[in-house]
Amino acid sequence: MKIIEVKKIIKALNASDGAGVKLKRSIGTPEADYIDPFLMLDEFGSENKDDYIAGFPPHPHRGIETVTYMLNGEFEHQDSTGAKGIMASGDVQWMKTGRGIIHSEMPAMKEGKLLGFQLWINMPAKLKKNKPEYLYIKGNDLGVYKDNEKIVKVIAGKYENAEGPEKNHNVEPIYLHVNLNEEKEFCCEVPDGHNSFIYLLKGQLKIGEKDHKKTSDSNLILLERGNKLIVKAIKKSEFLFIAGKPIGEPIARGGPFVMNTKAEILEAIQDYNNGTFAKY
Repeated sequence: MKIIEVKKIIKALNASDGAGVKLKRSIGTPEADYIDPFLMLDEFGSENKDDYIAGFPPHPHRGIETVTYMLNGEFEHQDSTGAKGIMASGDVQWMKTGRGIIHSEMPAMKEGKLLGFQLWINMPAKLKKNKPEYLYIKGNDLGVYKDNEKIVKVIAGKYENAEGPEKNHNVEPIYLHVNLNEEKEFCCEVPDGHNSFIYLLKGQLKIGEKDHKKTSDSNLILLERGNKLIVKAIKKSEFLFIAGKPIGEPIARGGPFVMNTKAEILEAIQDYNNGTFAKY
């Protein structure tokens, strides 16, 4: 059993996307460009409606999966497959864009606190030309484990007797949302070879057995490979633990498109411009 240790602690960067939505980006930055198979991680949230009200108007994607997890607030999703719905607090939208999708995510709220995450997962070359899929997961369909020390919500993977709704995925993802009480421990097993990280929303953590720098709110904590994770809360903490099997293929990026070659990026731009992008 190899204990997982901290590789690097990175402070999320302030950024904006869509029509000016303020967010904190931790993967997809100079310090953490690509943690195979994870391409991007954003924390979006504010109590000021001016920071989010413009939302994410219609835009395309190809070659990736986007996983949006709402902690507070409501967003309305619409896309070119005809899928439509309002995400409420606790809900998850798992979109496999495949060959191409055009979608919008707009706030279904005029005021109040917004808080959520969007994770981008790469798709292997053999799946990048598939028809898109849209999975809407209600918060009460997530696996939940509770005891006196912690609450663990399971979006993908398993924790104790709780299992997430996303199954049989090619990167065998683990996606856990953990609330851990002060001085208590969270432990879980991780498959050999998975890349993994913790995103600390708030609190302070001690990870593994070796000394590491102090953690703080909105930290991305990149982890060494291993198969047992041990996390202790120095003070009451809330964090995401995410892991997945690397794809190991070259990537080429072009804004909302992630393919294997530059030629495929140019093809995606051409398809979008000539109107054949989201035709199935």
